[in-house]
Amino acid sequence: MRLFHNLTFLGYLCWSKRPVMKKIFTSTALLAFCANAFPQMSFNGNALPVITEQAPAATGLDAIYVVNDVAGVSASYHSMTGNRVKWYRFSNLGGGYAEELTNVSQSGDISTLQSVQGDMGYIIEDGNDRHFYWVVNYSAHRINLGSLSISPESDCSTAVLAFDGNADAIRYYTINGQMQELSRGLKLNYSTLKYDEGSDIYTFEDLSDELAHVSEMIRVNAPLCNTDFTLSGDKFLEAWEEAQSVTSSYYEAKAVEAHTTAQQVERDNDNEQKGEVNGLGGSAPAEIEFHAVTTDAAIFKEWQIATDAEFDFIDYRSNEADMTYVFNREGVFYVRFMASNAAGDCEYFSSSYEVSIGDSDLICPNAFSPGSSEGINDIWKVSYKSITQFECHIFNRWGVQVAHFTDPSQGWDGKYRGKLVPAGVYYYVIKAYGADGKEYNLRGDINIINYRQNPTGTGNMTE
Repeated sequence: MRLFHNLTFLGYLCWSKRPVMKKIFTSTALLAFCANAFPQMSFNGNALPVITEQAPAATGLDAIYVVNDVAGVSASYHSMTGNRVKWYRFSNLGGGYAEELTNVSQSGDISTLQSVQGDMGYIIEDGNDRHFYWVVNYSAHRINLGSLSISPESDCSTAVLAFDGNADAIRYYTINGQMQELSRGLKLNYSTLKYDEGSDIYTFEDLSDELAHVSEMIRVNAPLCNTDFTLSGDKFLEAWEEAQSVTSSYYEAKAVEAHTTAQQVERDNDNEQKGEVNGLGGSAPAEIEFHAVTTDAAIFKEWQIATDAEFDFIDYRSNEADMTYVFNREGVFYVRFMASNAAGDCEYFSSSYEVSIGDSDLICPNAFSPGSSEGINDIWKVSYKSITQFECHIFNRWGVQVAHFTDPSQGWDGKYRGKLVPAGVYYYVIKAYGADGKEYNLRGDINIINYRQNPTGTGNMTE
């Protein structure tokens, strides 16, 4: 028959001695408050220890008991009130449909249920207090870890294992009749690779995934190295020292992964216009070192450079893990690394690096004062940006070349054959090309301002 048709058993506070309340309470807050605050059941006649699992507060259960085999097992309860204890049993319908049990004996404060039925819920009424439990008959859910093999369904992102055996889900029900799963705590152990930033290599990492149960197929993220898989457990058999394990056939890694970096070679040229550079690039020529570390399955490796972010047209390829590239053209460039396995059916693409090269500029000063104040305006240098080719000739007024250099970061110190030239007007001729394709043909004057002759040097005295 149906008992507690008004669900009055949910209306009691923990250890309450108050009269029975007729109002229905289903508040999860009340259940959370009361969970695990009650006396526990004990079992007799079981060959192996009973395992007690903590029930989530929202279930309304005080505890979940896992009995290896309920055959011939009885359950007892020690009354905290001295009152005669009543026992009720409920199924997946919940506590609202609990039925009172009659095969119960009481001796003093000890009440005993003579025969326990597994995969059922139990309510113990001790005066005004009621306690709720679920009993799992493990013998009805005993695992059999038959075999484990690599499924052909495995792909670049997922390793699929075919399981032949039994490790089905263990279900239980809350006092409101809601189905829940009791995790078996099965362990799936295997290896993969993990990037180690300190050593800049991929190192082995052992993983252990916990599985609540196992169906015909087990899916995990594809390992990055060759490995095998070992399924073991479950946690109940481990507690009873009867754990099983099964190991798969050898898994050959297909998945590809890489870790990449990009580092620009810095130039410390005081006459180069830096501007505001966010990220890679700036003034050409910009030399950038690209570096990649790959996992075991990566056989084909390639750096790619394109002028479109989608890489529809690739301008440059380098089939190495490391690439040094000098960007000599103005514009925005995109660089990425790709790798694939031997079969070419698994690929990896890194995030794109954006390299922005600015347009060119070249400005020539018209005066300097070598020998006047050391370190102050004593070298004639152009101010430049993104100049990729450069040649400068400097002449005196008689057409004698007194200086020549091909690097825009260099300059003229006002000397000819090791000695300072006289103050006066000199002439420069510059031919240069910019990263933006601009051609420079510059001519102009250089005025050397009079300077004092120091006691050990040569030069004109300032009047």
